[in-house]
Amino acid sequence: MSFTYDDVGATREQGACPPGFRPMHVRTRLGEGEPVFRRAAEAVLTWEMHREMGVGIEAGAERAAPGVDVTVTLAGLIKAPCRVVWTLEEPRRAGWAYGTLPGHPESGEEAFVVDRTGDGTVWLTVHAFSRPATWYAKAGGPAARAFQHAYARRCGTVLRRLSGGDEQD
Repeated sequence: MSFTYDDVGATREQGACPPGFRPMHVRTRLGEGEPVFRRAAEAVLTWEMHREMGVGIEAGAERAAPGVDVTVTLAGLIKAPCRVVWTLEEPRRAGWAYGTLPGHPESGEEAFVVDRTGDGTVWLTVHAFSRPATWYAKAGGPAARAFQHAYARRCGTVLRRLSGGDEQD
């Protein structure tokens, strides 16, 4: 299956948004220190964050890796097929992005990156670009967009808990 958009891998450059797509950028403070970073990175790379959010995850591997197919199921009804387009595992940054495949309600890419800044603060950044690909995503209009932002904020809340981080944003 081919991706449903042309700019595959564009989320590697934070802030990138191809013409005709809507950008999204949600950043959540998780806590501080190396242990929080390590736990958060592992939870992102192994799908644990997504599973703890209550979405269904069917993945072709136990860890995110380029080329791994992933199907996210929402409310047991909406299936969203994707493929991992890039991953990163560095001493202070870890994460991955997936791009949409045919059958996904949206077209675009979404990245989940945990980073530890110079002062030791650990953040989750969810960066995406998308546009509706199905009639129901188009009909959802602003509500669909609000759901996408709420999902990204929920990722941060869940990952803060999983990583043992603090309660600040």
